Amino acid sequence: MYQVISPETEEDFERYYQLRWQLLRQPWDLPQGSEKDEYESFALHRMIVDGDNTPIAVARLHVTSVEEGQIRYMAVAKEHRGQSLGTLLMMALEEEARKQGLKRLVLNSQEGSDLFYVKCGYRVTGDAPTLFGSISYQQMKKNLCEADVIIRDAKWCQELQQSWHDDIPISQVMGIRVHQYTGQVFVTRAALNPNLNLHGTMFAGSIYSLATLTGWGLLHLWLKDEHQKGSIVLGDGNIHYHKPVTSQPGAVARMDQVEGDLAPLKQGNKARITIHVEVRDGETPVAEFIGVYVVLPE
Repeated sequence: MYQVISPETEEDFERYYQLRWQLLRQPWDLPQGSEKDEYESFALHRMIVDGDNTPIAVARLHVTSVEEGQIRYMAVAKEHRGQSLGTLLMMALEEEARKQGLKRLVLNSQEGSDLFYVKCGYRVTGDAPTLFGSISYQQMKKNLCEADVIIRDAKWCQELQQSWHDDIPISQVMGIRVHQYTGQVFVTRAALNPNLNLHGTMFAGSIYSLATLTGWGLLHLWLKDEHQKGSIVLGDGNIHYHKPVTSQPGAVARMDQVEGDLAPLKQGNKARITIHVEVRDGETPVAEFIGVYVVLPE
């Protein structure tokens, strides 16, 4: 279980800077203190901690003008890389940037890391100063808008949403759309009004449909990420309703709650995948869906 926090106490900052130094300065034999600069007291800091409250990732946002901010000192502990923690940090910093009224963010990306930032919606705008005389960097920029969120592989997500609306027209009427994708977490939302029953709450069937498409969508994006192809069908689905949906319908599917693998597809066999989906009313969990999907090889 991971949590994004803002360092507040002296102890928090001590652990925050310690990890920053270990990941970004110690490998270059630089002394402690070199991980800080003159803008620390003015900056907005974020840190991810694990279930034991141990820091595992850090990053900083510095507001450089009325409209622009700079992201710096972003790092994730080696043993926790590949778990979309960097994306979670970017989401947290961008959310804070919007609260500050910033219109754009800039950062300097180390060579080899630019693909990650491209997936987060940033584009290369030029070269940046070389660090330590040997590490090449590129300057990258992203324009912000109020409705903008980080969606990794945005083109895939747009294609997925469009295919829902084209092939399942009722999904467009229901207002089902892709809200967030980090590579590990897939979030959808739906409109409430088109799905209201006579009690003023969301139809049970609409909740089931939202959950089914959310699990289907995560599996679709997983196939794309693994460069696999196949037709996805729902083999079985079970849902437990706990509370009615009365405000903002949404659903969340996570890769760490997926059972099964895609290996059979490589041998021309079907793959059986079980996906757990949590349906929410705003941030409140209201239903649990377990879908068994079958991927048929092309």
